[in-house]
Amino acid sequence: MVMDMDSNLQGQSVGSGGIVIEGLRKVYGQGDTAVEALKHVDMTVGPGQVVGLVGPSGSGKSTLLKCLGAILEPTSGRMLLGGKVIYDGAWTIPDLRSLRRDSIGFVFQAPYLIPFLDVTDNVALLPMLAGQSNAKARARALELLTELDVAHRAQAHPSQLSGGEQQRVSIARALANRPPVILADEPTAPLDTERALGVMRILNRMARQSQAAIIVVTHDEKIIPTFKRIYHIREGRTVEEKGEGRSLD
Repeated sequence: MVMDMDSNLQGQSVGSGGIVIEGLRKVYGQGDTAVEALKHVDMTVGPGQVVGLVGPSGSGKSTLLKCLGAILEPTSGRMLLGGKVIYDGAWTIPDLRSLRRDSIGFVFQAPYLIPFLDVTDNVALLPMLAGQSNAKARARALELLTELDVAHRAQAHPSQLSGGEQQRVSIARALANRPPVILADEPTAPLDTERALGVMRILNRMARQSQAAIIVVTHDEKIIPTFKRIYHIREGRTVEEKGEGRSLD
C-alpha cells in the first residue's frame, strides 16, 4: 500500500520531534560529471517509531543516512531532527560534531567497539565526552547494559563477547546520550535469525521507552516483515509502504 508522501508530511508537526525530511537532494560533482544521488527524498519518522529503509545497491541509502547523520552535506532540501531544523538549504547548526554526539545514535553492521576498553567504558565514553562525570556516565552505561541483558558482561572486553552481545553493547552505546534519533545501518546482517529478531525486539523496545525515532537500513529478509512502515528508495526517490508489522513477542 503506497502512501501519499505530501499528505504524510503535512500531518507531521515540526514540534513533535522525530525525523522530518522534505525534498532532500544530493548531487556529487558538477557540470557534465554531476551525479544526482538523491533526487527528492521525503520521509517522516515519529518519536517511538522504528522504520525500515530498503533499496538496491546504488539507490541512495548510504548517502541519505550520511546526510541524516550530518556526515555529508545535502545539496538542497530540509531536515529536522528531534523537532529542530538542522538543515534548510544549508546547515543551521554551527557545531555538527556536538549534534552527532548528543542528538544522533549510530548502530552499524560491525559493532566498532574499542578493543582496549571494557564493555562499561565503551558505553560510558560518549556521555563522558559530553561532559558527564565518570560516575554518572558509568551508571548510565550499567542501566543500559541491564536493560539489554548484558550487564553480566560489564567488565569484559569486546573480544570476549559473542556477536550478539557485541551488537547489544553497540546499541547501548547508541542510546547512552538519550538521542532523539537513532540511525542503524544493516545492524542484523551478520546475525542468525534468532539474534537478528532479538536486535529488532530491542530496538523496538528502546524506541518505545526513550521515544527515539529509529531508521533501520537493511537488506535482511529476516527482519523486513517486522516493520510497520517501510520506505523504499529507488533512483534517489522515496516511496512509503505499509509493512506487515509482524509481532516480535
